[in-house]
Amino acid sequence: MRARDKAAVSALRGTLSALDNAEAVPVDETAPRAAALEASPVGAGATEAARRELSEREMEDVVRAEAAERLDAAAHLTAPAHADRAERLRAEAAVLLRFLDAAEGTAEGVAESA
Repeated sequence: MRARDKAAVSALRGTLSALDNAEAVPVDETAPRAAALEASPVGAGATEAARRELSEREMEDVVRAEAAERLDAAAHLTAPAHADRAERLRAEAAVLLRFLDAAEGTAEGVAESA
């Protein structure tokens, strides 16, 4: 990363955003909304919602989905003009899959030592 590997930086930024989005609390469309300003919540943080906490498995699923999405997009870029973009998407997917492999190796090592 120190050498500014653009594929790794792009993959990790996109995946961090996807994880952040996965932690967001879904908006309940059926909940009544205040019609008047005076009926709205007041004070610092009054409109903040607690974020979901993802399990390790859910995080891995998000990372897998991000890698699969990149591989799928690369597979659809068949025109020679898009070869560079397709290769970059494959490189980003490889970065994410390496992180998953490393995480699985660490989890197996912990399980074996227990």
